[in-house]
Amino acid sequence: MALGLSALSLGSCQKDTWLNPVLTTAISDATAFDTRDRIAQQVNSLYASVKSGLYLGSRYIVYNEIRGDDYNNLRTNGVTGFQTWNHTIVASTNEVANVWGAAYAAINQANLFLEGMAAKGSTVVGSPLGNQYIAQARFIRAMCYYDLLQLYARPFWDGNGSKPGLPLRLKGNKSSGDNDMARSSVSEVYAQVLQDLDFAEQNLPASYADALTSTTRAHRNTAIALKVRVNLSMQRYAQVITEANKVVSAAAPFTAATGVAHALQASIRTVFTNYTTTESIFSLPFTANNLPGTQNSLAFHFAPAPVGGSEYPLISTGIISRPEFQADDRRRTELLVVNSGNTWINKYPTGPVQTDYAPIIRYSEVLLSLAEAIARTTTGVDARALALLNAVHLRSQPTAFAAGDFATNDAFRNAIMMERRIELMGEGRRSPDLLRLGLPLPAKANVQAIQPTQAEYIWPIPDTELINNKLMKQN
Repeated sequence: MALGLSALSLGSCQKDTWLNPVLTTAISDATAFDTRDRIAQQVNSLYASVKSGLYLGSRYIVYNEIRGDDYNNLRTNGVTGFQTWNHTIVASTNEVANVWGAAYAAINQANLFLEGMAAKGSTVVGSPLGNQYIAQARFIRAMCYYDLLQLYARPFWDGNGSKPGLPLRLKGNKSSGDNDMARSSVSEVYAQVLQDLDFAEQNLPASYADALTSTTRAHRNTAIALKVRVNLSMQRYAQVITEANKVVSAAAPFTAATGVAHALQASIRTVFTNYTTTESIFSLPFTANNLPGTQNSLAFHFAPAPVGGSEYPLISTGIISRPEFQADDRRRTELLVVNSGNTWINKYPTGPVQTDYAPIIRYSEVLLSLAEAIARTTTGVDARALALLNAVHLRSQPTAFAAGDFATNDAFRNAIMMERRIELMGEGRRSPDLLRLGLPLPAKANVQAIQPTQAEYIWPIPDTELINNKLMKQN
């Protein structure tokens, strides 16, 4: 089997090849692990695989946004997620097959790499570099499995992870004879995700020599931040606190004390114009020579013409109608734009050549996840959780929350969730947040709400998988 490799660089002296990858000649798997350079190229190709416009390059983020209640659809364009928006997805719908296929292709690439490292690669590059490379692959695999769970499997709360999850492929698939595999449970898949991330945390470097690499490559804090997200989805709030405390100081101003010095930027606008600040824990880069593809970019979906495709403006009954999202909030004045009577997200402003980075994990998400976990495990209004909420809130809105603003713990938690919705809009967290809490996918425009008991609450397994995997069962 030939392995297609992308000539991307881990070193700062060749950063341009990471930003503008060029496909190299396929290397036989018999020689792919013979040299340090070939092994490094394969590590880079793992990141290129998740940058697909059909996956984290944009579509996965877009679908998880438009399944929620904050967007209107103007184009009824079946190519850009109309069926996802109106919950008419079926097993033959393209987006169902495309996200599944892109994520499993990345998983398979990671598995093949891990096998090659075990057979030869670790000896060639030595330790600890070999373990660092293995940790990169396991981080990628964990991220892919976590993302797939958010769309194709019941949330963890439903049966405490006992419901059917995903085919848990941990070996490289080299032929059609390897296709048949039954679904592991949701709990089993989550356990593998956390096992991979624990290994990644222990073996990834603490940081890299430059800001670009520290943003676009997984390091120790990246693995920790993803563990925060994973445990939040499992409602394991004590573990969220344990993990987040590794990268969040005890008191404001909140920063990461080890590894990359993560911190909020003074201006929210900076995060979406300078993609390599310490707030960006993990992002995927694009340039004019390396784009996510036609009708695939985040800007194409969320921005008006000529920057984007005028597909999904914010709906008037959604987040922009909420009194909590105040008129002087900088996320409203600086990250939204009004065009032709519609309000659009302006987090992805480049166009018509759309070179915005795809934001995968930001430090503000970690702070709000920690605040939520503390609030869900305490009574009243916890002082540290309030400080975490205000750290994010005051960056964009001049008036701080006070403990007296919340009559109950429920009111306090609701404020954290609203802040999260405002802060992370357009970044792919809306549907996963609703599902992890067992909340309906709310009604919007002429689309009815989807209750947690309905089949449409999660996506079906794609026909392509059912045809090729005889042991696969439909949702």
